[in-house]
Amino acid sequence: MPAIALLSAVFVVGFEQLVQWQYGPMGIVGLLLLTIGLKAKSPACSSIGAVVLALMVAAPAL
Repeated sequence: MPAIALLSAVFVVGFEQLVQWQYGPMGIVGLLLLTIGLKAKSPACSSIGAVVLALMVAAPAL
């Protein structure tokens, strides 16, 4: 069981680093809002996070 938790933590941290590297601080904010909204079962918070991430992915690179 600790091995699964460790692998999960490594995956989450790696994914967060990838998002921050690719999309910058706003990507982390969107991912954080989405995660908090899902954990708290808050549709408003998770929707805002999903919209931020969608805008980051769909926006042309400047």
